[in-house]
Amino acid sequence: MDYGCIGEHLSHSFSKEIHNALAGYDYKIQEIERDKLEDFFVKKEFKAINVTIPYKQVIIPFLDEISVEAKKINAVNTVVNRNGKLYGYNTDFYGLKALIERKGVSLRGKKVLILGSGGTSNTAAAVAEFMGASEIVKVSRNAKDGYITYEEAYCKCKAFQVIINTTPCGMFPDIGKSAVDLDKFTSLEAVFDAVYNPLKSKLICDARNRGITASGGLYMLVSQAAYAVEKFIDAPVNEDEVEEIYRNLYKNKMNIVLVGMPASGKTTVGKLLAQRLSKTFVDTDSLIVESQNKPITEIFSEMGESGFREIEKNQIFSASTRNNCVIATGGGAILNKDNTDVLKENGRIYFINRPLNMLVTTDDRPLSSNKADLEKRYNERYDLYLGCADVVVDGSATAEEVAERIEADFNEYSCD
Repeated sequence: MDYGCIGEHLSHSFSKEIHNALAGYDYKIQEIERDKLEDFFVKKEFKAINVTIPYKQVIIPFLDEISVEAKKINAVNTVVNRNGKLYGYNTDFYGLKALIERKGVSLRGKKVLILGSGGTSNTAAAVAEFMGASEIVKVSRNAKDGYITYEEAYCKCKAFQVIINTTPCGMFPDIGKSAVDLDKFTSLEAVFDAVYNPLKSKLICDARNRGITASGGLYMLVSQAAYAVEKFIDAPVNEDEVEEIYRNLYKNKMNIVLVGMPASGKTTVGKLLAQRLSKTFVDTDSLIVESQNKPITEIFSEMGESGFREIEKNQIFSASTRNNCVIATGGGAILNKDNTDVLKENGRIYFINRPLNMLVTTDDRPLSSNKADLEKRYNERYDLYLGCADVVVDGSATAEEVAERIEADFNEYSCD
């Protein structure tokens, strides 16, 4: 390959799309096993590459020269082959710095806690130092080489004002996880996560739920790629272009999630939206039926509601890991907060608020097959729909009109 990215597990990578948008060259994603690394660098059959987890430090001995910042950080994420000599750089430094600055956060005089012990952890420490942090503490599962444990971090938790996560905790496919419990950190002002898939990790969602400034790693990824492009082909990339590519990619990867009562139009509206926005339509009830090879009424009859909800939870988790989808959920999906929490990591939730008198009953809905049960479910769930929704949409209009309203909001949404 001429240009590309190497690492261990790269099925989740967005780098190809970013580099194609920035420079238009043929950029390849290549997974390499650790015992094949040396042979890859000896052959030098590339013009320039990015390097990601877990090789940012491992590859250094294979390089002829590394930049001052890469040497200080002891991590390389960009390698350029110039006439057979390999030059290593760290563009993650500039990407993380740009991410923090974009959110308007100053680290000057702040106490910063960095989660993780890999190459990106060193990068985060260098950025925090450069931006004037008064204290920088690094956390690892084991206390060594200047790191403290998570237990020690909790003991000192009231001191920290900024957290930067550089661990893979919460990264695709293991979404729904966070490296720390933010409730313990009572002085937090900002949280940043190098994880970019999902778009908003559980850590970022938890921070925003507490009113804390927070951002995931997608802007860092796009920004560092722009700096890498400058090294790759010696051509500048302007900040406006980085912002545009970031916003387009964010919208392209983001899911639209529809919640609401049975018969509120989620499936019909969802299919219209998927067609309008070139997204994939996913119906979680259909996923449940397919996974069990039997209708929902039969699942309820055999396993009860608790058994059905467990299957539903698993299928919603699976759907939540996907990108660029319109996801229509079952009417009771919101009964489990874990479902809506994980859906928010890659999605924006719309409650189709269709009035009770416009809802119809059908025999294939075990919990709302008659008017009395339907009204009971409506009263039980209404506040839950409101509580989980990012946007409430009037569902009394036609399906086409509801889809148009959701599309308009989604197009205007300013990411983060």
